[in-house]
This record gives sequence, C-alpha cells and structure tokens, in this order.
Amino acid sequence: MKHLCIFIIGALTVSTILAQTKLVMLGTGTPFADPDRSGPSLAIVVNDQSYIVDCGPGLVRRASAMSKTFPALAASQLKRLFITHLHTDHTAGYPDVIFTPAVLDRDAALEVYGPKGIHSMTRHIMKAYKEDIGIRIKGLEMGNPASYKVDVNEIKPGVIYQDNLVKVIAFQVNHGNWKHSFGFRFETPDKIIVISGDATYSESLIQNAKNCDILVHEMFSQKGLDKREERWKRYHSTFHTSPSQLADIANRVQPKLLVLTHMLFFKESAETMMGEVKSLYRGPIAMANDLDVFD
Repeated sequence: MKHLCIFIIGALTVSTILAQTKLVMLGTGTPFADPDRSGPSLAIVVNDQSYIVDCGPGLVRRASAMSKTFPALAASQLKRLFITHLHTDHTAGYPDVIFTPAVLDRDAALEVYGPKGIHSMTRHIMKAYKEDIGIRIKGLEMGNPASYKVDVNEIKPGVIYQDNLVKVIAFQVNHGNWKHSFGFRFETPDKIIVISGDATYSESLIQNAKNCDILVHEMFSQKGLDKREERWKRYHSTFHTSPSQLADIANRVQPKLLVLTHMLFFKESAETMMGEVKSLYRGPIAMANDLDVFD
C-alpha cells in the first residue's frame, strides 16, 4: 500500500514522498546446504532503491530473479550492503556482490556497512582478485574502475546510514562468541523493519523493535535440537534463538508481522517448527521462503 507522508531524519525534513517499502527475502537458509534456501540475505526496497542485508551464497542471482518486479534488485543496482556479522554463511557471497555487479555495469562503488573486521576481509578479497580486476579494467572489457571500488565502513551501535528514503540504526545482539554482531532497524517513510541478524535472546533487540511493522527474526526448533549431540545443544542454545525465547521477544515487541528466517529445522517439519512458536505467541507470523515479499 502506498503512503503519502513526511519523513523526518533528525532535524532534516524530507519533502513529501510517495513511498512504498517492500521486504524481499533473497535467502532464508543456514549453513545446511538446502538447495531450496540460499544463504542468508534480504533486501529492503524503497521506491527505486535497494538496501541489502547480509550476503550469503546465491544473493546476486536471487536478487536478479526479482529484478523484473523490482528493478532496484538488478545486479547493476546493488550498491549498498549491510552485514550483521562475519560468519561464513552470511559473507560467503561477499565477493559475488562486489564483482558480479561490477561486471554488469554498476556505475559506482559498493557501499558496505559491517562490524569490525570487514575492512580486513575486504582488503584480502580485493588482493585475491587483483589480477582479475586489472584485466577487466585495463583489458578489452574496458570496465569502469569506479565499479570495482568498495567503500567500507566499520560500524558501532547507533545511526550508521541515512539518506532521503531510509535511516539505518545498528544495535548489538548476543551471538555466542562473536564480539561484534548486530541487528538493524530500518526506518523508511512508511515502514519500520527490524532484522535480528543471528542472535540469541537480546534485550537490545526488544528495545529497538518495539511496535515495528515487521520483525525479521531467526529461530531453531527446540524439538529438533533436543535430539542432537550435546555439543550442538550447547552451541545452538548459545548462538541462536529458541521458540520460547522468540515468543517472549515477540510478545514484548508486538510487531505487526513476525517473519521467521534462518530457521534451523534439525529435520523437523515446517509445521512442527511453526507450532512451537505459535503455541506461545498469538500474533501475525509468517515462515519466509526465498523470494517471498512482505509489505
């Protein structure tokens, strides 16, 4: 639904905008190699601009699959990337989102906002592909040098990005041994969308997500985890969110819609997993699949 509204960022009042915000799930998977679920990634699309969160394997092609409906998801338009943390399943597609859009005529540097360590990761990726970059720019392809640049910003909690369509607030979440792991709050003219990233129960998320339009949150199946080895029980219960924890979060936040992603099924059915949280939380809830769109 389109909304005619005034959007205020700090002291800046943006002129009246016809805004339409969509949440597009590019990848809803986990480290498990599920062919139906690409690695973790989603897009916030506002009018003709896209804002990508995380870069799991397959992100560029998943975005391309939606580009007829959302031109802002064409490879050449992937210009802003927000990374929650540096686990491999959330970053294995990072070289892809740097280089594939560059080959396909992105006309500007890729802007990246991520935790401490993203500078080092980017530097090593660029070094690894140095010969390829040189051939594409200086060879017969005559690529645009600007397309191969990456503008990296290491973030801390607080406002990390804003333009005339969106303000992005980062907040620290609890994700096991990761010292720097973030969730994001996207404020657009017509929506507030909060993304948990990978996290176990986090009070900071509750504070930043109160009364949001959409809360995108991860979850594992407790019934499934109970059948796993002790080391995995310890790991997942420390790094990720149980159904009872998620229900507690959702009951306190009261989002207009709770969207489940990065779901650790552990061989349980989708119906079983959904039932685990629905028994404790009665609000609107959806289990996301790749290429689902929410508004």
